[in-house]
Amino acid sequence: MECEACAYYEYDEEEDAYYCSVNLDEDDMARFMSRAYKRCPYFKNGDEYRVVRRQM
Repeated sequence: MECEACAYYEYDEEEDAYYCSVNLDEDDMARFMSRAYKRCPYFKNGDEYRVVRRQM
């Protein structure tokens, strides 16, 4: 998956680990964990400079 580039992929200093911060209900979490998706439906490009590059 493309987690490293996702806006929801956040670092937790207490756990010293990255995690997905999308708030999923129980059914969505089960589907997500079973890998029923080919691509993550919650992916949001975390590239802050994407808009700027389009304006240039």
